[in-house]
Amino acid sequence: MEKIPFTPEGGEQIELYVIEQTTLGGIDYYLVADSEEGDCECMIMKDTSGKDEQEAVFEIVDDDGELNAVARVFESLLDDVSIVADDSSDKNE
Repeated sequence: MEKIPFTPEGGEQIELYVIEQTTLGGIDYYLVADSEEGDCECMIMKDTSGKDEQEAVFEIVDDDGELNAVARVFESLLDDVSIVADDSSDKNE
């Protein structure tokens, strides 16, 4: 399984496993996981690098509308995957 490097703000670089990739509106989106098998934490990321950049720049998708739209695409591409939002980042606190 392909892996991509990601460095969270203020953190150390980690490698995430690419489960699926799709392109919408000219933007490459990746469904990534922190583990190769079983139940795991997943994120949807997008490549925000320019066409002339040699290295990819990944950003976590956090806009609710964009996230829901891309999640639906990934669910349709992967029959056995259900994407559930993490409620731990509730904005009503």
